[in-house]
Amino acid sequence: MNLRVKAWEVPLRLGAGAFILNSGLAKLGKEDATTAQTHAFAAGAYPVLHKLDPQLFVRALSVGEIALGAALLVPAVPAVFAGAGLTAFSASLLGLYVRTPGLRQEGSLRPTDQGVPIAKDVWLLAIGISFLLEDLSDRMRRTT
Repeated sequence: MNLRVKAWEVPLRLGAGAFILNSGLAKLGKEDATTAQTHAFAAGAYPVLHKLDPQLFVRALSVGEIALGAALLVPAVPAVFAGAGLTAFSASLLGLYVRTPGLRQEGSLRPTDQGVPIAKDVWLLAIGISFLLEDLSDRMRRTT
């Protein structure tokens, strides 16, 4: 496991980390209407979330975003771990995009105007996968 941050990772970690950290901090202490709306949106795509209390769900989401954002921003966290977290998080956001009616054009993955804010999370997925592929590549180089 390489604990050294590579130069190409820095802008990706800073950009994604700051964005996600801010999103998590913004969710702290949200009012009931906003919390209910966030929960309903997520539960519409992932029905198992209906079982969770909306306040608990949004609090857990907030804490998760804060932890992920911090992991990306702290150089001591190996890129493979930050990348795994970012990949899982962004894949769930893209799952929300694919499963929510009205976010995509009929019969297509192309976003509607309402879907663009979530479809753009494909960049977060690309960053996470890049970190994972770089780690895999490093491991393969060390074994040959």
